[in-house]
Amino acid sequence: MNPLESLVPRPAHAQVRPGSFVLDQHTSLGLQPRSGLDGVARWLRSELALDLPAVPVADAGIVLGLDRGLSNEAFTVDVSDRRVIVRGGDPAGVFYGLQALRQLLPASAYRRAGAAGAWTIGGCHIEDAPRFGWRGLLLDVARHFLPVHDVLRVIDLAAMHRLNVLHLHLTDDQGWRLEIERYPLLTQVGGWRRESQLGAGPTAQGDGRPHGGWYSRDDVAEIVAYAAQRFVAVVPEIDLPGHVQAAVAAYPTLGAGLDGVTPDVWTRWGISDHVLSLAEPAIRMVEDILDDVVGQFPGAVVALGGDESPKRRWHRDEAADARKAELGITRDADLQNWLLRRLATRLADQGRRTLLWDEVLEGDDVPGAIVASWRGDRGVALGTRRGYDVISCPADSVYLDYRQSDSDDEPVPVGIALGVEDVYEFDPQPPTLPPGGGTVLGAQCQIWTEHVDSARRLDYLLFPRLAAFAEAVWTSGPRDVHEFTQRLGVHGERLRALGVEGRDPSGPRPWQSRPGVPGNPMTRTAMADHLSTIVAGMRTE
Repeated sequence: MNPLESLVPRPAHAQVRPGSFVLDQHTSLGLQPRSGLDGVARWLRSELALDLPAVPVADAGIVLGLDRGLSNEAFTVDVSDRRVIVRGGDPAGVFYGLQALRQLLPASAYRRAGAAGAWTIGGCHIEDAPRFGWRGLLLDVARHFLPVHDVLRVIDLAAMHRLNVLHLHLTDDQGWRLEIERYPLLTQVGGWRRESQLGAGPTAQGDGRPHGGWYSRDDVAEIVAYAAQRFVAVVPEIDLPGHVQAAVAAYPTLGAGLDGVTPDVWTRWGISDHVLSLAEPAIRMVEDILDDVVGQFPGAVVALGGDESPKRRWHRDEAADARKAELGITRDADLQNWLLRRLATRLADQGRRTLLWDEVLEGDDVPGAIVASWRGDRGVALGTRRGYDVISCPADSVYLDYRQSDSDDEPVPVGIALGVEDVYEFDPQPPTLPPGGGTVLGAQCQIWTEHVDSARRLDYLLFPRLAAFAEAVWTSGPRDVHEFTQRLGVHGERLRALGVEGRDPSGPRPWQSRPGVPGNPMTRTAMADHLSTIVAGMRTE
């Protein structure tokens, strides 16, 4: 296959032109003056393991520059006998142009050793621009902790596919993964659990193996800086008011309706019934925590969850009763959104927007928030109609922890069968949207890690489906799944050169299976019925 016909994501325009360019140890690199592309040049030299000596643009074999006529993240690549020119609407566009250029090289260009001799790039012209501005991947490091070097590897793989958001799910019932200076017990106690449930379902046994880990402030600084160099924004998530059992285990004053019993960090999967207290000391503690989060993560968005929050403990909690009486609130959903509004306002005062799951649509509005709609197109449509900016991330299309086929040998089969073709056919933009003040910012895929206890298992679930998702959110115009799967053949060689152990089209390799570990598979009909039931509480006005 002509390398120009194997690009992932597929470019808007690609044309073969006469000539070819030889890239080797003697190739020079020139940067448009005052273009701010020094970091991009460092990345290129490092990834190709080539010196690429700096020379004036007029003398360079590879030229990087900006073209203000291009939109943000858009790029052009021109290859001729004399030189390679990569231009972008901004530095991110140049970076994505170089990602496309790298795909014109053999798969060996993705190996650490770099060029053994010379690579020849056929003459061509490429033009491309993203369909959506938010192209995200949620990585759950709360259920199973992922060491820093593995997070950096995920960032590289996301950037390779032109994704620009890494949503880090840092806290949940099963673990707290972020160092907070004023509250060290959040990691010392909440950062590990005595064992983990092995497999899915209520009868699954524990593995008897302690699990833990958390990110220090230096770790976070490294992750954020590394991502920024690759034009990936890191969005931290502190999930509340549900999914807080690990935090309550560390600081019981954070919990509602405890009845004098302090829980352990949860060792089961699913949804714990622990919920954040609405007493003023607990809320002020959360505000302190968020101030620390803002100090560690300089990006524009902080996620606060707001999903799957059981309210049973509020119903027997004096502080919750008092708060309802004080505010004149009767509905639990409105009480939760009052809390989220208060915290979102504090974040807004520090220049941050709040990202919330689509349960926010069940209560009064939280102005300025971004809605992540995981329960389907209804949340996307309703969110935009109510004036929210929305990210589409439906469970039945882009939850990459779901099983990849109906085969019995899929390891720990949970959810519906979600193959490469299913992900590729995902469209973040519903066919029709009602009039309103909000927009669809883009889309995000999720990898929840209850059953992902290693980087190898992560590879198996992410690839090649992440490539399919990347094309769905980057490429405009019609898509052909058959043509895409043909390109995946070449793209798979690139991934293997990077050491990615994805799923083979024929199914899991023997060492990727998990015999005897129970799953919880669902049919598409059952999933549709489930999602329909749990969106019933969304308020239309």
